[in-house]
Amino acid sequence: MIFQYDASKEKCPLPLVNLRLILKQMKNKDVCVLKIRDLGSKENIPKLLTKLGYRYNQSPIDNSVVEITISKDE
Repeated sequence: MIFQYDASKEKCPLPLVNLRLILKQMKNKDVCVLKIRDLGSKENIPKLLTKLGYRYNQSPIDNSVVEITISKDE
């Protein structure tokens, strides 16, 4: 399943809280595509993903928005 979450208009901690809810729903081989703009989210979300052992890639969309593709492989 592919989850898509556009949090580009939200500020931390809301994207972090909502991402945690999505991560709980994700099963093996699922993917989440997340868009964020907030500086706090850009710092905290990669730290969380690393801590929880998720694989992810970050790609800038424009000067302020970053897209993070998260995968769950167990």
